[in-house]
Amino acid sequence: MKIAVIGQSLFGQEVYKELRKDGHVIVGVFTIPDKDGKADPLATEAEKDGVPVFKFPRWRLKGNSIPEVVKQYKAVGAELNVLPFCSQFIPMEIINFPRHGSIIYHPSLLPRHRGASAINWTLIHGDKKGGFTVFWADDGLDTGPILLQRECDVEPDDTVNSIYNRFLFPEGVKGTIDWNQSAEALHNWIRGNDKVPGAWAEVDGQKLTFYGSTLVDNDTPASGQSLEIPGACRPGLVTKQGLLLFGNDGKMLLVKNLQFEDGKMIPAAQYFRTGDSTAVELTEEEKVFAAEMRVVWKSILSNVPEIEDSTDFFKCGAASMDVVRLVEEVKLRANQLQLQNEDVYMATTFQEFVQMCVRKLRGEDGEDELVVDYVEKNVNNMSIRMPHQLFINGQFTDAEGGNTYQTINPTDGKPICEVSLAQVADVDCAVAAAKAAFEEGEWGKMNPRERGRLMYRLADLMEEHQEELATIEAIDSGAVYTLALKTHVGMSIQTFRYFAGWCDKIQGSTIPINQSRPNRNLTFTRREPVGVCAIVIPWNYPLMMLAWKTAACLAAGNTVVVKPAQVTPLTALKFAELTAKAGFPRGVVNILPGSGSSVGQRLSDHPDVRKLGFTGSTQIGKQIMKSCAVSNVKKVSLELGGKSPLIIFSDCDMDKAVRMGMSSVFFNKGENCIAAGRLFVEESIHDQFVHRVVEEVKKMKIGDPLDRSTDHGPQNHKAHLDKLVQYCETGVKEGARLLYGGKQVDRPGFFFEPAVFTDVQDNMYVAQEESFGPVMIISKFKDSDVDGVLKRANDTEYGLASGVFTRDISKALYVSERLEAGTVFINTYNKTDVAAPFGGFKQSGFGKDLGEEALNEYLKTKTVTIEY
Repeated sequence: MKIAVIGQSLFGQEVYKELRKDGHVIVGVFTIPDKDGKADPLATEAEKDGVPVFKFPRWRLKGNSIPEVVKQYKAVGAELNVLPFCSQFIPMEIINFPRHGSIIYHPSLLPRHRGASAINWTLIHGDKKGGFTVFWADDGLDTGPILLQRECDVEPDDTVNSIYNRFLFPEGVKGTIDWNQSAEALHNWIRGNDKVPGAWAEVDGQKLTFYGSTLVDNDTPASGQSLEIPGACRPGLVTKQGLLLFGNDGKMLLVKNLQFEDGKMIPAAQYFRTGDSTAVELTEEEKVFAAEMRVVWKSILSNVPEIEDSTDFFKCGAASMDVVRLVEEVKLRANQLQLQNEDVYMATTFQEFVQMCVRKLRGEDGEDELVVDYVEKNVNNMSIRMPHQLFINGQFTDAEGGNTYQTINPTDGKPICEVSLAQVADVDCAVAAAKAAFEEGEWGKMNPRERGRLMYRLADLMEEHQEELATIEAIDSGAVYTLALKTHVGMSIQTFRYFAGWCDKIQGSTIPINQSRPNRNLTFTRREPVGVCAIVIPWNYPLMMLAWKTAACLAAGNTVVVKPAQVTPLTALKFAELTAKAGFPRGVVNILPGSGSSVGQRLSDHPDVRKLGFTGSTQIGKQIMKSCAVSNVKKVSLELGGKSPLIIFSDCDMDKAVRMGMSSVFFNKGENCIAAGRLFVEESIHDQFVHRVVEEVKKMKIGDPLDRSTDHGPQNHKAHLDKLVQYCETGVKEGARLLYGGKQVDRPGFFFEPAVFTDVQDNMYVAQEESFGPVMIISKFKDSDVDGVLKRANDTEYGLASGVFTRDISKALYVSERLEAGTVFINTYNKTDVAAPFGGFKQSGFGKDLGEEALNEYLKTKTVTIEY
């Protein structure tokens, strides 16, 4: 039969699904408009199936049907209207139009309690019986021939919610689980009923309600204790992770929590251990804590004469707000103890609650330890342990389809290990985990100061593992170990400590506005996190670039999905392990090694990602910006390419200019976003400067980055080495003079001789394009021609950084004002600091890393105005 469904809500969604299951053709769904950008569940389900959906704000205007609305409705050709739950007034012209008329669900035993608020009137009148009616509509809308009625007893303590949850909803749509479905269908049913009324089944002779479902990869080892579930295609398995269930398609889903009929909730993994736990004996300090908790319980349960060990929190009348209060009261008395609301539901008596708190305080709460499949190596006089899988929702996991790739050690060109290669499906899982953590998890409810505590703890763990992190960075990226220890890792630690301090200092302002007399106004702003953020980082500073963006992102209260560079994933994965050990809730940090064309593109396109931070090439940055705009106009910050000018005047400190000039180009093997891409040297000192630079470059030791005496390690990867060789060949062909280097070193690995070019003209390729390597480009300028050299320095589409060397402070400030770059160094170079904002102008991007300004990239401002 051709049916039009008119209604809304989860109830309407389930009725719609039942109609389709019975073989009816749904020709149209008529529901309410989106609210706050979110579609009604009925609309979402129908749109997924490709069914036409109409979202009319109203059907009538001034008592008359709206012709355009009626026309659109009639065009679908319905033979029957089904109204499962509808808050709108539907004209009789619509009710009577189909050949078979309209059937309507009404939450009372008609003819009692016609009209709105029928459930309320059932209770107000003290009815002993309640229920629902499905009837054919006639001219009275809630009168007409009855098609079906179901009734239930009304208990003395019933409320509108309890009778709805216990009977009206589940019976109205057959709320018990139909096990003869695919794993995905079972998962959707459980998550769709995750709040009310709950998806339940009879297990071991008792009603069991299922909460917290996730789909599971079929490669997941299925081992555990068998649990018979009537109607299921095969028994479930109680595992360490939860209850593993099977669909009729052989695929699996995992249920996190179970609730018994008496309201007691337990982790599904503990189903067979519900009566096994042995009470721990409290220490004197823990007895003081228990006494404080007894006082807290008494203040909440004021109707209870005395709090006994057997006192049940919920049976004594506690509600959801009391749960929130209890959790916060615990934080005040034991700030190292972070409870979640569900912990209270799982320990409902006072004795259970105290035992649970004490076990958590002791670190004996029974949670499974993080499972890490390490790759272990003995290198740099230490044993390093490296995760190599994706990190999603607090767990290391293989990529979809088991895809992997090899990450290469640039020192010898040999593989370090296999790393999981994320797929688009993995991105969707990670974003979903981040979204759940932000909207529903502990992170979104956490006190900002507690968020800062976690970040401080993470920084401490990074410091404890700094030698291991620096070693991993050296073998994966080619960074010289001493530099990795000081900068790559050292500055990362500083960054997290700096932003940890900002967590509880993010605040809005009050704003005076014109009063609307005789009333008055108060206007204030709130700084709020944007939500799920994606961060795409480059390969030159794998850990530090992660830290620069992720620390600000987390301090602002967001959750994050990070895509490290495909060629340097290992320190990011080690970082993921440390976030778990620091106690970050699941889903807050997710790490996905993978390609930019699939993982990066999906993050740019994903509708649930609200901010993307990117460091990389200008070309890719433009593509990302376009994708972010087209997808959902997500917030973007870009740190892109550079061709940073360094101007050296004749009145400089020559020793310092030579030393810092070399650092400006060769620091971190030239793989440095703010590297001086072009040096302008005043004519009178040009030859002296060039001679001294070449002599110093010849002294640089090229070699193993783990050797403490090495100055210059291998380039990051083979493709980049080849690009540098070609870059230098182009410079020579155009007529620039290569004074030193510019060739691959004859040894295993990706080693390159630092290069020095002079006689570089402004129109040459090497004068205009970034090498991103150890290539010094030197041009001379006429003596005293300050404005001339400024014009040449600014004649580029890039504007990331710049520098000037002179003893004349007036000249230095004059030049700094006119250089078109986000950072200007005077008589120094590469001197970045966690407190100083960093970012570029022009095609070097926009937005800032570091400093207070970085927080703006991960916050949104809401204005609130009150009239009083």
